[in-house]
Amino acid sequence: MSDTEPNKNAEQKPQRNGSEERVLDQALRPGSWDEYIGQENIKKNLKILLSAAKERGHIPEHILFYGPPGLGKTTLAHIIAKETGSQIKITSGPAIEKVGDLASILTNLSSGDILFIDEIHRLNKTIEEVLYPAMESGVLDIIIGKGPSARTIQLELPPFTLIGATTRIAMISSPLRSRFSGGVYKLEFYNEDEIGKIIERSADILNSEIESSAKKEIAKRSRMTPRTANYLLKRVRDFAQVNKSAIDEKSVAEALTMLGVDSIGLIESDRTLLHTIINKFGGGPVGLNTLAASLSEEEATVEEFHEPYLLQLGLIERTPRGRVATEKAYKHLEIEYPIEKQNKFL
Repeated sequence: MSDTEPNKNAEQKPQRNGSEERVLDQALRPGSWDEYIGQENIKKNLKILLSAAKERGHIPEHILFYGPPGLGKTTLAHIIAKETGSQIKITSGPAIEKVGDLASILTNLSSGDILFIDEIHRLNKTIEEVLYPAMESGVLDIIIGKGPSARTIQLELPPFTLIGATTRIAMISSPLRSRFSGGVYKLEFYNEDEIGKIIERSADILNSEIESSAKKEIAKRSRMTPRTANYLLKRVRDFAQVNKSAIDEKSVAEALTMLGVDSIGLIESDRTLLHTIINKFGGGPVGLNTLAASLSEEEATVEEFHEPYLLQLGLIERTPRGRVATEKAYKHLEIEYPIEKQNKFL
């Protein structure tokens, strides 16, 4: 065997490291309006906002996105930065622990930069109050010293656009919300056709051939969320690669069954939640605190991760007395729905 043969084989079977995988994940993120599928109304409004600001020679006004995780809030911020030719600086609410942290971030911005704050509802109230004049007047008020000798100095900030993202709009104070003069936009769940287009685009980037029936099957189980759709596609691709099979409806069903994802996208913890409401609490109503304690979960996990999708599917209802499992939930879990409950909570 010649010395060149091992090198040739190595070229034919390149090994992908963790860094390359991260680059691949980044490649799946849409980079333009044309690549971004869904949220059509928001896209139209943002295009007008950005075009008008560009014609006036101004930077875009501050923008707030809210909605469940994985719907594209961060992606929209990146597209806005690309469309305006701006640098984007990214941080999160929990990462800004002190006023000095915020001051450091703001004073290091250049004119026209975009500051993206994810989970902005988790900002400390003291920090939030420092942010008000920065958003409204472009100044940073800093107090130096303590007691009678304390004094306030104002630092002029370069013009910048703040883009906030949150999964819990109700936790953002009214004064902060009102300063997003560019608009407050709610991202909605996607429909199956939109998810199908996202899967098709991602499969093309991954150089994976996918049958139409397989694409529809992944879309049905994707929780109407692009992030979940891409995750499931990559896991199905792995399954098909290891088993030397095509990405068809059969391989999708087998791969997602191994992952515990059922025919409508529920995972084991979703089904456990429904079983708990039905079996432990007679179908409900049950309060959020009690339900979370029974599941050994945080209340925020139940409220932010499980409930939005279960509510969207109509598997649970929120009543003044607590959460209730619907007749549809009983049917999905193949449990007989008690006749006496049919009109009880109407």
